[in-house]
Amino acid sequence: MIGMIQNLLIIPRKIKQLMMLFFDMFVIIICLFVSFFIRLGYEFYPALNSDLLIVIFGAPILALPIFIYFGFYHEVIRYVGGKALFQIFKGVSIYAVLWGLVIFMIAIEGVPRSVIIINWLLLIIIFSCSRFIARWLLSEVSTKNNVLIYGAGAAGRELSIALSHSREYKPIAFIDDDSEFQRHFVNGLKVYSPGDLKELIFKNNIKEVLLAIPSISRTRRKEIINYLTHYSVEVRSLPGVSELVQGKIKVDDLLEINLIDLLGRQPASVDKSLLKGTIFKKVVLVTGAGGSIGSELCRQILLLKPEKIVLYEISESSLYQIDQELSDMSLSETAIIPVLGSVLDKERLTYICSYYGVRIIYHAAAYKHVPLVEFNSSQGVLNNAIGTMVAAKVAIAVNIETFILISTDKAVRPTNVMGATKRVAELTLQALAKNSHNTCFTMVRFGNVLNSSGSVIPLFKKQIKAGGPITVTHADVVRYFMTIPEAVELVMQAVAMAKGGEVFVLDMGEPVRIDDLAKKMIKLSGMHLKDKNNPMGDIEIEYTGLRAGEKLYEELLIDSTFSPTNNKLIMQAEEKMIIWSKLEPMLSQIKKSAINDETENIYKLLKKIVPHFKPEANGSDIDLKDSLDIKNS
Repeated sequence: MIGMIQNLLIIPRKIKQLMMLFFDMFVIIICLFVSFFIRLGYEFYPALNSDLLIVIFGAPILALPIFIYFGFYHEVIRYVGGKALFQIFKGVSIYAVLWGLVIFMIAIEGVPRSVIIINWLLLIIIFSCSRFIARWLLSEVSTKNNVLIYGAGAAGRELSIALSHSREYKPIAFIDDDSEFQRHFVNGLKVYSPGDLKELIFKNNIKEVLLAIPSISRTRRKEIINYLTHYSVEVRSLPGVSELVQGKIKVDDLLEINLIDLLGRQPASVDKSLLKGTIFKKVVLVTGAGGSIGSELCRQILLLKPEKIVLYEISESSLYQIDQELSDMSLSETAIIPVLGSVLDKERLTYICSYYGVRIIYHAAAYKHVPLVEFNSSQGVLNNAIGTMVAAKVAIAVNIETFILISTDKAVRPTNVMGATKRVAELTLQALAKNSHNTCFTMVRFGNVLNSSGSVIPLFKKQIKAGGPITVTHADVVRYFMTIPEAVELVMQAVAMAKGGEVFVLDMGEPVRIDDLAKKMIKLSGMHLKDKNNPMGDIEIEYTGLRAGEKLYEELLIDSTFSPTNNKLIMQAEEKMIIWSKLEPMLSQIKKSAINDETENIYKLLKKIVPHFKPEANGSDIDLKDSLDIKNS
């Protein structure tokens, strides 16, 4: 039976409509015979070749055009509702009246008037019941997943209503922490306590738990999600309260669980008025505008209504994407200017800044993928270190008001070229800040951002979707995480506090073990970890060993000394610097070595400029001969 119904689902819609039409033809004729039987009390068969027999078997010819007009065959049976019942009532009523008129016009004798009324009632009952029974059967068969709804409040109730019309989900029950709800019924579903989860999942083959608790704190949400990781169910969540208030709840709004919730961080508190004062009606240039951080900077800057925003990007495809996105969301008073260019091109950058009257530069352009920069050390030096120096000198030359460097925690006691070059960039700005009276140079340092290009999050998602394994370099690797929008907001807040030469450090919260993160993602995807204790699991974690230049943990401060600021999530590092007269000759040397692909000299000079740079610190000495840039002299 189930197999037959499932086969019906894949039949083309036109064929299904024809099947319904023939079914209705059969019902129309049978109902007329049954109506005579009910009225007369015995089986009634009209004489062959009689007018009554013709009228009975010709009834579908009269009825079907009316039914088609009232949309009997346009409804999708799985979603048939009250409107369809009303259409059935109208269509059958008109047909019954017309059929009765035909009987009287032809003057067929022996047809009781009550037969017309009985036929009308039978057709309404059978057409209505047949469609709702079909809807119920199709809905039962097409349901893919039994689900629990966590939260029996307003959002949960709305969600259960939405799911009642869904083919993807079948709600089984509610889970709620509030004892007042427990053991009661909401929208026909019983409310259970979290302690009943295990039994409910086992008995009902639950595949997913849907979180409908948009108003709770992020800390409490993290506690619930951590509790759900004990069970191999996929966890999805509803959007926030604003979307619910606007009536936007629908099944499509169910989201994969946000990994922000796993971190348990409350969003940063940002003074929007302070931000607007730094950017409003000014011309802002963002280097690396198409990157993860650069593009978010552009989005948030645009909302603060600058006069112009110049998108400076070396990648044509990335520039096109961010230009299109900002153009779609642009406010009419802000001009968006997409510029292809490299930060190493001093002449072009100078011309662009002068021509458009740039007042603020956010410098986000950088090569940041640790293994790639390790393999292409000369390009890492040129783009990250020398590119920052070029851009900073241009800023001084054209009297830029503020120059902001987006830095990284990998610049602290670096073990890789990427981190070392970013530390060189920081030292460059610190030194130039001492000599510049017109341009305010400042830096903001922070750790990993969620879902950026190269982040482990999208990589793990992709690997889980492919069936594994998930690749983790080391079981003890820990990293700081922050959302891209939050990091950018704090960057902009720090800039508003800048006076020149500061290294601002963002409070990244508690560090996260990447191994734990991988395991949670497996469980929250509804799968089991495959390991020696569970060889029949779904997804395995493969430990590949630390990559060249990778550390077990990252740090945010070099000397562990900092000063607080007006925002508790922003600190000001107090670190040693190199004066420009000593730094400039070393930058000239490393630039020459990078242009000539002299990898060994690059490493020596990086160690000279950044004494904390220890490429062997990860426990696996870097073989310089493995670098793409090495030249035999």
